Amino acid sequence: MEVVLSSGHRMPLIGFGTASMPLPPDDVLTSACLGAIEAGYRQFDTAAQYGTEKLLGRSIAEAMRRGLIKSRDEIFITSKLWCTDTHSDLVVPALKNS
Repeated sequence: MEVVLSSGHRMPLIGFGTASMPLPPDDVLTSACLGAIEAGYRQFDTAAQYGTEKLLGRSIAEAMRRGLIKSRDEIFITSKLWCTDTHSDLVVPALKNS
């Protein structure tokens, strides 16, 4: 199931969240994300504040290497601008960091 956004992009309605406190070891998070892709998840929620963006990217690259997905275009990633970065001079640097 998915929804069509006003941009025309399609977003799966069910996503896999990557926020965790405390943050699990890298291999555990990578394994969880790969398992989610194997299970059919195609939407992932992350944020720079979670500290999971880089590992999610590595998991997606590994999923492509393994043939679980053909390209990054098969994955919809939701990230967010953290509330402490909403001042006008902080937005662009925060988004570039994400």
